[in-house]
Amino acid sequence: MTVKVVDAILYVMLKKKRLSQYRAGIMTLPDERYRSMIQADRLLKDLCDPSVTPRVPKSIRQRALYVLRHWPDQYYINRLAHECPEIIESSQPEPDPLYRMVKEHTVK
Repeated sequence: MTVKVVDAILYVMLKKKRLSQYRAGIMTLPDERYRSMIQADRLLKDLCDPSVTPRVPKSIRQRALYVLRHWPDQYYINRLAHECPEIIESSQPEPDPLYRMVKEHTVK
């Protein structure tokens, strides 16, 4: 086996316990929550920039700007991840495709 495959298998094994904890109710893992917050931040900023999203109505731009006023920036998202890793976790690398496949299979 290659090093990447072994790393992926170990990653899956480490996440298995945490995944079983989330099956009962919450299906989002802490590292997924972190990435979605970062992506939401990018989306809101893109919606506010007419050069990135030229065909977005003004009312949507205004709503995105209002949300961004109270949205945590990268510093606070990382701080939250550091202080509450069970809720949001930034230390995990991007999940391997093997991990995603196993996760999808065990959830179904």
